[in-house]
Amino acid sequence: MATPINASIRYYRRGTTKVLWVPTIANTSAPTRVELNAGTALEGETGAMAGWQTTSATVPTPALGSRFTPVVGGEITAADSSLTFWASKDGDDVRTLLNREDTGFIVWMDEGDVEAQTMDIFPVTVTSQAKVRELDQAAQIMAQFAITSEPAENVAIPAA
Repeated sequence: MATPINASIRYYRRGTTKVLWVPTIANTSAPTRVELNAGTALEGETGAMAGWQTTSATVPTPALGSRFTPVVGGEITAADSSLTFWASKDGDDVRTLLNREDTGFIVWMDEGDVEAQTMDIFPVTVTSQAKVRELDQAAQIMAQFAITSEPAENVAIPAA
């Protein structure tokens, strides 16, 4: 009999997940606690998010000797990504932090900032600060990001 996969400890993302804007990380495979602490925690003002995942394409590898066409892994891409924040009536909000053309890193700690758990680190450039205008909704600012190189995924969170 095959060994079953470990049973998950399911969790609710709100109140658990941490997301940081970090200006500088020297080695995305092993960021330091000092680098992470120099960042800004965004989760308290984040109202929505989109993207923040990688996907892999496949490339067909046909051979004349078979009607079956096998595939191999191909390019890795990242989805268009954004974070939507609550706007402040006095303008003192994300607009003072994430400006168009700013470069840095978005760090996702999905299970919280817990030593030895994992995080994903996305090297990014801020591409826009769009004001979300809806008639019957609270005001929001959507920051859109270009993911500029391959994210470091499942990196161990360093000790506090």
